[in-house]
Amino acid sequence: MTRPKMTRRLLASALLAVPLGLAACSSGPPVPTSFPPLDYSYLPPITLKVASVQVRDEYLPGPNAAQMITLAPEAPASALARMAQERLVADGSPGAAVFVIKRAALDQVGDMLDGTMTVELDVRASNGQRAGYADATVSRSTTAPSNESPDRMRAALYDLTKRMMADMNVELQYQIQKSLPDWLAYAPGVGMAPASATPPPYSGNSGIQAEPLPTPSD
Repeated sequence: MTRPKMTRRLLASALLAVPLGLAACSSGPPVPTSFPPLDYSYLPPITLKVASVQVRDEYLPGPNAAQMITLAPEAPASALARMAQERLVADGSPGAAVFVIKRAALDQVGDMLDGTMTVELDVRASNGQRAGYADATVSRSTTAPSNESPDRMRAALYDLTKRMMADMNVELQYQIQKSLPDWLAYAPGVGMAPASATPPPYSGNSGIQAEPLPTPSD
């Protein structure tokens, strides 16, 4: 009687261990559950010959995009506004600049996550007339998580936003230098990246490689 009982116990233990082993093999790397705000204060400032720089969000997402943005740890529009506040600097000259968020979308189409950002920097002279503008658009796509876990989706949306912001920091600076060269202020230490400037120890911004703003030749 003792041997059959022992056999049944060993068999039951072995059967219990199988699903546990399979779960351990399929779990993969842990999914992040905390997401630090995206920060761009270490990048070179873009100093403009204006008295003030304002930020205006004009993007109104549709129902599906609104759902994705609500789920995202960092809304694209919030990241864009922070970038503008950290990088666009007024030097006190007459005039004004407005950073307009035209589109800051996250969406899911089939098994793909799509993101698009469009911004515009409007510059007005001291009399209020529009003197120039620069616009920039970036977009990226990535495969949506096959696992329907909210944490995995949040991580995917955060990564998508982070990558778009890396693109936008470079694209916006390029478009401003191209379209608004006369409104850029250059002075020692202003509008330039310090020689010792390095990104903080946060891998979220490691993809950004914005070039320092050049000083025009005399």
